[in-house]
Amino acid sequence: MDVANAPAPKWTQWANSNRLIEIIDVSLRGCAQVMFQNNPLTGVLFFAAIFVGAYSEGIPAVAWGCVLGTVVATLAGAHLKDRASWKAGLYGYNGCLVGAALPTFLHVSPILWLCILLGSVVSVIVMICIADILKTWKVAALTAPFVLVTWTLLLASYAFGGLHNSALPSPNLPHDLIAYNNDLFDGIHLFDGLLNGISEVFLISSLIASALFIAGLAVSSLWAAVFAVCGSLLAVLTATVLQAEHANINNGMYAFSAVLTAIALGSTFNKPSWRVLIYTLIGVIFTVFVQGALNTLLTPVGIPTLTMPFVLASWLFLVPNKDVMPAHRQ
Repeated sequence: MDVANAPAPKWTQWANSNRLIEIIDVSLRGCAQVMFQNNPLTGVLFFAAIFVGAYSEGIPAVAWGCVLGTVVATLAGAHLKDRASWKAGLYGYNGCLVGAALPTFLHVSPILWLCILLGSVVSVIVMICIADILKTWKVAALTAPFVLVTWTLLLASYAFGGLHNSALPSPNLPHDLIAYNNDLFDGIHLFDGLLNGISEVFLISSLIASALFIAGLAVSSLWAAVFAVCGSLLAVLTATVLQAEHANINNGMYAFSAVLTAIALGSTFNKPSWRVLIYTLIGVIFTVFVQGALNTLLTPVGIPTLTMPFVLASWLFLVPNKDVMPAHRQ
């Protein structure tokens, strides 16, 4: 993942000399690593975007869940031997997403906060497990730990009276999810869909938050910001041409995984070039198809896809990376 330096040398010196500041620094990097950035300033802008989006949608627990999940996962990872990965925030980003997802789909209660604590710690363990399995292919775990841990906790909510879901999909048999229209672009709000696709990475639909996320990417990597915007736009256009349900397109539901795929393939694990651009475009379009497939597959069990479309598509495109583009392999 991106190994950009801290925005200010003084901050780095403080983080290296003070344990509390070091935890803050690593936690900020953990939030930034959700979009592959190793930069505390990016983390500040991301957290600002999360709070703006969560409070504007009336779900402040999502913002505080992100903070709690990131810090807990960071503290859990502090006891591991891999200090370099820990200091880069690589053990915190899955906890950040767990903290965002659980308050999104479950009623806020004391048990919910305990689940965030548990899920964040377990995400670190699952991260180590998956990374060990995938090291043969030199592929990162990505957000798979977040998905697996969150799926487990959300599915468990159907069995336990102490966990009440508030926004999970209603379990139902697979059915057509397509909304046909005479005009292909009738009802499509391209700008909203593009920006919501970026903010929905953190399960938030907010145009202001999206702008902050883009700014956070840009201060760390301009290429990451460009690929995020272009990936979201391409995903929205692809879903529109395929006649996906328009409300989901406008809300960014078909774009958020594609945004992560675009950043991963375009600027994180490959050096930007024309060949990489073409490879990334194919990966983004395929991610939209994976999104539709998982929407259909998971509807019967009543759980969201989360970022699994991104994980599956990126794994499929990153495993052959050393053969397809060996010159760009990092």
